[in-house]
Amino acid sequence: MNFIKILIISFSLAADAFAVALCKGINTKEYSINKSIKVGMYFGFFQSFMPLFGFCLGQTVRNIFYVVGHYVVFFFLVVIGAGMLYDAFCSEEHNMIDDYSFVTLFVSAIATSIDAFSVGITFVFMKVNLLLAIATIGIIAFILSGIGVYIGNRFGKDNSRKAKMVGGVILIVMAIELFLEHIL
Repeated sequence: MNFIKILIISFSLAADAFAVALCKGINTKEYSINKSIKVGMYFGFFQSFMPLFGFCLGQTVRNIFYVVGHYVVFFFLVVIGAGMLYDAFCSEEHNMIDDYSFVTLFVSAIATSIDAFSVGITFVFMKVNLLLAIATIGIIAFILSGIGVYIGNRFGKDNSRKAKMVGGVILIVMAIELFLEHIL
């Protein structure tokens, strides 16, 4: 697999991490570069770790995970999206969720990197430089996630309610798309 294909895969895998980071930025009261770096590190690490994990587990776990994994991701994305819609319509500005805790970032990073696990399984059957692929995937996810927090915060600062609605709808649409892909 050439580097251009690895880049395309990397950007594709980072898209959902970017969307979640964007939503995270929307809900951030006070932006700091440290928050972008923290989100980028979590998402970048898991986006690069999961293909390695998938590669190591190979074909054996693929069938089991394929059945269950998409439902778990669907659940997390719908819950996060619905929470954002609730905040947009029902909560006051001072109740914004500005949570950068280990648990929140860990769950978000896992949920957005499950597709990377599947890509790792496919690497078993391809001629790919695994170290180059996982490093590129992680770096792209790190950069896009950090930028997502920044953009979300800047956009959401003046348009918090609208931004939360857009973010919530994006996450729910992503969940529905994932669900439909899995059952069709």
